[in-house]
Amino acid sequence: MHEVDGIDLGAAEEAAGQFLRALGVRIDTESMRGTPGRMARAYAELFSPRPFDLTTFPNDEGYDELVLARAIPVRSVCEHHLLPFVGTAHVGYLPGTRILGLSKLARVVEYFACRPQVQERLTKQVADWLQAQLDPKGVGVVIEAEHTCMTLRGVQATGSTTMTSTLLGVLRHDARSRAEFLALTGVAS
Repeated sequence: MHEVDGIDLGAAEEAAGQFLRALGVRIDTESMRGTPGRMARAYAELFSPRPFDLTTFPNDEGYDELVLARAIPVRSVCEHHLLPFVGTAHVGYLPGTRILGLSKLARVVEYFACRPQVQERLTKQVADWLQAQLDPKGVGVVIEAEHTCMTLRGVQATGSTTMTSTLLGVLRHDARSRAEFLALTGVAS
C-alpha cells in the first residue's frame, strides 16, 4: 500500500508560524525560531504512513484457529482538534484460504491511523480492509486509546480511555468465537 506524498513543508511551516503568531506565541526567540518548521515536520510525519506490500500466503495446512496480534501501538490525531490519541490495537482473524504476514497486522493499523481520524472509523477501516483483502472467516479489531483532546483540554478527564471494536463474520455471529477473541485480547474475562 502506497500513498502519494503531496506534502508542501514550506507552506506548512509558514502556516504554522502564522498560526502560532495568531495565538500570541512569540517565535522570534532563539528557542522558538525553529518551532514552525519542527511543527510542520512533526505533523507531516504523523500523517505519512510507511508504504508496505501486502504479504499473504496460501493456508496450505488449513489452519482454522484464531490469529491475533495484541497490543499493537496506535498513534493518530483526532480530526476534530488535531490533537494526538494513543493506545493499543488488538487485531485478529480466522483464516480462510490465505494467511497474512504477521507484521502486516501492525502495518494496516499504522496505515489507517496516519491521518486525521476518529477512533470509531479507524477500528472499522482496519477490520473492513482485512475482510476485503483476506476473505477470512472472521475479523476482530479492538482499539483502546487515550484522547488528549479529552484529557488535556475541555473536560480534562485525565486517565480516561476510549474502547472501540469491530467484529465481522464468525467473530460477530458466533458467541463462542466472539468470547474467545475478546478473552484473548484481554478485553473480557
